[in-house]
Amino acid sequence: MNSIEESLEDDTKCSISSGTMESQRPRAGNTPGSGRLSAIFLVINAALGAGLLNFPQAFDQAGGIVTAIAVQGVLILWIVGALLILAHCADKAGALTLQDVLQAACGQTGLITCSIIVALYCFGTCVTFLIIIGDQFDRVLLSVWGKDFCHLWYLDRSFTMTISSILFVLPLCYSKRIDFLRYVSSVGVVAVLYVVCLIAYKYWMGNFVPGPIKTAPNSWTDIFLVVPAICFGYQCHVSIIPIYSCLKHRTLHNFSIVCMFAIVFCVAAYTVAGVLGYLTFGSLVKSDILQSYGGENPFVLLGIGAIAIKSFTTYPLLLFCGREAISTVWCELFSASQTDIALTEFKRRVSIASIWFILTLLIAVVSPDIGIVIDVLGSLAAIFIFVFPGICLLQATLRSDPGLYLNKHRFLVLAAFVFIIVGTFVFGVVLTQAIERFADISKSHKQSLCE
Repeated sequence: MNSIEESLEDDTKCSISSGTMESQRPRAGNTPGSGRLSAIFLVINAALGAGLLNFPQAFDQAGGIVTAIAVQGVLILWIVGALLILAHCADKAGALTLQDVLQAACGQTGLITCSIIVALYCFGTCVTFLIIIGDQFDRVLLSVWGKDFCHLWYLDRSFTMTISSILFVLPLCYSKRIDFLRYVSSVGVVAVLYVVCLIAYKYWMGNFVPGPIKTAPNSWTDIFLVVPAICFGYQCHVSIIPIYSCLKHRTLHNFSIVCMFAIVFCVAAYTVAGVLGYLTFGSLVKSDILQSYGGENPFVLLGIGAIAIKSFTTYPLLLFCGREAISTVWCELFSASQTDIALTEFKRRVSIASIWFILTLLIAVVSPDIGIVIDVLGSLAAIFIFVFPGICLLQATLRSDPGLYLNKHRFLVLAAFVFIIVGTFVFGVVLTQAIERFADISKSHKQSLCE
């Protein structure tokens, strides 16, 4: 009987059914859940993805390698600090999702606001992954079949994207627990690692003639052009609390080790791809670096397939977080009791996931390239990396010491305000640049690969 109760307790802890969160911290101990290695793969898979393709061009826009790496180094400190702040606040509040943490900090207003922003971010990111899947299919078919491939209905982008997503993505979208995705996450990490190795191999062995390589930004404001790519690339804050809640040994120390290994891996991958990709093509590099290589090379074709596999494995992770955010809002607005929430959980989970998948697929079929999408999502990522952790840290500190009698707590309040102010500034600048870029792109026509 005790084993059944422990199993049910753990399933509740990791399934994150909206409205069922206990008000006390989930106990640490030797309970079933994700091991340290599985958690590392989940964090890497959440952070390391589509942004990798855009890093070389972001290095060029920012004014060169030194500038971009310096900006990345500064932002990494904020990113890691934000992860630890969110985990600390989740422990204080017994929270199982990011929106639960905001609810503890700001009440129902924080819960609803955070849920909406999480849903928007995850929805946009899922659209991006489907666009990437379509792009990779087009690249492979162009190389294998020729320029007339899209004139055949069964090779058309809309058909290949739809069928592949239904077969490889949709079945993973209905999982109740986020740690169910730890196995496919390891596949996604290996796929991205291959792309990084491909970029390095092409730099050392290729005979590409690079365009001009910048050594300094044209304007000091250009340094903000790399911020969206970095924020989008390292943004795993939406899924970090669900991952933390499913840790086998849920302690801040254990979580710090997971974050350290995951972020170091991501920094190495992004830096190698950004530096060597930029040195290979210079200012001629495209927003998707794989488009800069010849598609006839079998190693490149394998890299294109690897990115598609990575997108297949990361989409369900983001859908999970977005689904729970929508479910939270739904329960807050329409559910009358905890019993009603529990009884309708399966129906709600399947319905939201199905509608989400259909809408993202429809938008991806008619969407442009990923550059502008990454810029907009990068501005939203700044909210998760800076603003939300700052708010949570501020409220948690004020609850512990309302009079701020301790110097430690005064420092934490100051740090919280710095997070909020910097995040608001970065969000405004990045969003403004994204709107300006969208205005420029909308004036030009994106040429299809079969035109």
